[in-house]
Amino acid sequence: MAKPSVTRVSVDQITVSRRPSVSIAVVGNPNSGKSTLFNRLTGLRQRTANYPGATVEKHVGTATAGKAVLELIDLPGTFSLSAHSTEERIAVDVILGRMPGTNPPAGILAVVDMTNLYQGLYLVQQLMELELPMVVALTMSDAADLKGLRVDIDALQARLGGVTVCPVVATTGQGIKALRQALAELPGSPQPDLPAFWPELNKAAEQLSAELQGSVRRIEIERALLDGSGETEQEILGRLGKDRDERVGEVRRELFGDEPPLAREARYRYKWVREILDEVQQRAPPLTTWGSRFIAWLNRPVPGTIGLFVVMAIVFQAVFAWATPMMDAIDAGTVALGSFLASQMPEGALASLLSDGIVAGVGSVIVFLPQIMILFLFIILLEDSGYLARAAYLMDRVMRSVGLSGQSIIPMISSFACAVPGIMATRVIPNRRDRIATMLAAPFMTCSARLPVYALLIAAFVPAESIGWINLQGLVLLGLYLLGIFAGVLTALLLRVTALRGPKPPFALMLPEFRKPNLRTVLMQLWGRVKVFLRRAGTVIFAVAVIVWALAYYPRSDTVAWELAEQQAVAEASLTGGALSEALQGLEHQAAADQLAQSWLGRAGQAVEPVFRPLGWDWKISAAVIAGFPAREVVIAVLGTVYALGDAADEATLAQRLKSATWPDGAPVFTLPMVFGLLIFYACCLQCAATLAVIQRETNSWRWPVFAWFYMSTIGYVGALLVYQLGSG
Repeated sequence: MAKPSVTRVSVDQITVSRRPSVSIAVVGNPNSGKSTLFNRLTGLRQRTANYPGATVEKHVGTATAGKAVLELIDLPGTFSLSAHSTEERIAVDVILGRMPGTNPPAGILAVVDMTNLYQGLYLVQQLMELELPMVVALTMSDAADLKGLRVDIDALQARLGGVTVCPVVATTGQGIKALRQALAELPGSPQPDLPAFWPELNKAAEQLSAELQGSVRRIEIERALLDGSGETEQEILGRLGKDRDERVGEVRRELFGDEPPLAREARYRYKWVREILDEVQQRAPPLTTWGSRFIAWLNRPVPGTIGLFVVMAIVFQAVFAWATPMMDAIDAGTVALGSFLASQMPEGALASLLSDGIVAGVGSVIVFLPQIMILFLFIILLEDSGYLARAAYLMDRVMRSVGLSGQSIIPMISSFACAVPGIMATRVIPNRRDRIATMLAAPFMTCSARLPVYALLIAAFVPAESIGWINLQGLVLLGLYLLGIFAGVLTALLLRVTALRGPKPPFALMLPEFRKPNLRTVLMQLWGRVKVFLRRAGTVIFAVAVIVWALAYYPRSDTVAWELAEQQAVAEASLTGGALSEALQGLEHQAAADQLAQSWLGRAGQAVEPVFRPLGWDWKISAAVIAGFPAREVVIAVLGTVYALGDAADEATLAQRLKSATWPDGAPVFTLPMVFGLLIFYACCLQCAATLAVIQRETNSWRWPVFAWFYMSTIGYVGALLVYQLGSG
């Protein structure tokens, strides 16, 4: 059983533990405002984990309702109790109390979009047959008013057998107080009194339940008869004994005839829904405003597509323009901290570990936090406003031209934040060929881990100039994002015409209404993603920075130290003043470079340098790229450590150190062709162990992740090779 969270209340210095008394399942259609309502009710009292045996995230929060403390479980969106994807299956299993490690719900909070009652009430009727206490929250009531929709709440409650119905606006908090009161009264409240919508099905399920001596609930047998093909349904019906196939076949013929069971169920349920809507819903002429006219215009193909590219351009311009002051402040603080530690400690391994390893390594990644926050902020705003769903609709025709459907768009858009949840989101795609093709295309999307590499190289080597109102650095960043999209789409096309040939799947998408994002929800989601980044910086990147520092610092060469001492003595004997100071500084830089070159990291980098030399990389870049294969953003920490210990260590920032890096003949290492080749390599190469692991888990095979790694690494290498060789020729 899942361990409930504890809410502690201090009264006159006496601490009282209040544990959630019951679990309430929060159920609703996708894009119904369910998660926004969940965030409004639970605030920061949330925890996230994974369901047992699945990569689907489990969101559980604690809500206070009067004197009651309730555990709310935010389930994946589903249109019905007939599951067609992994996420829907998990939602149904939790609702029916079949999910290990999750408390069976003692009640249900059904979330229904008031602007789409026709679809929402279908699910509500199924939920009422579970015979659990229930509250219905009608979200988007403000949007319904604008569309001229009026709902008689009292009449709706009567038709739902006395179930409490609360209209709310989750983004503003309107109606939340009444909803909390209804939730406080939910435990122990009477079950819905709903007449049987299909008496023949109910009677047949009761008879089969009696044959099983009540070991299976009637509702589960009904779902098994209707769904039929799932593993759970087969297991339930399999308990009927040897003649189960004949028995079940006879029951299904009597109930459904030659019609598909789910089609017969839909006819029965939608008939009931239409009867309710005729009674409780009135339509008035919608309010026509400039906003509604603009939205209608934006929904057209040409303006919508142009608008999508304009939005993307604004996002990438903002990533550089808005973040620069904050990045400069963090960079200055990091440099000051490293200098302070170096000045306050005696010279040696510990001082180098703190200033050159931890501060230079971790700090070189933390400096990009403002850019990542801005990117996440825009993604959350676009998602919360309903704009991303429209992007999927607009791109459906493009996706179908490469053999996919619009269902692949949402996972690919999710991959702009991180490929792992994007690949996990492919579970909503029922077609296996589509699902695998989307999984292998998703890692090409520019995730947040690539952004620090892009930001470092673009800021250091692309001039901060503008062409009109277009910032050149932002334009290069946009080009890299478009390159990732093109490579991903091309990959999907190649797979769908070769290894994954098959018919084009249909696509259906319910567009949510445009809505004003809720500031509280946006900030909560932003803080959650920032915590993930900081946790990664404080654990994985910290560990890598320490390991890389050790590999770059040890073993110490006595020969280099002796040679430095001899050369310093010669310089002091022959030079004075500024010439002596400059000579000593040069000797120290050369000694640092020699120590780094003979270290373990230096030896490894020099061993692999011939492989990457055609790309214009020296051994330091080669070593950093190899060390960064488990996670892309680690390469910044490695570069920060390597160049903090090398001959460019006196430069204040990592960007300045890269600019001053030279070959033994004095030629700069980071030329423009080499930098653009490196950017293309990172745009295409698959450097993320977590992505490989989740592809293996989702496909249940190592064949596809191994193929993805070799395929993407080859494209990245060849692309970098062509750019460098052609640009340098």
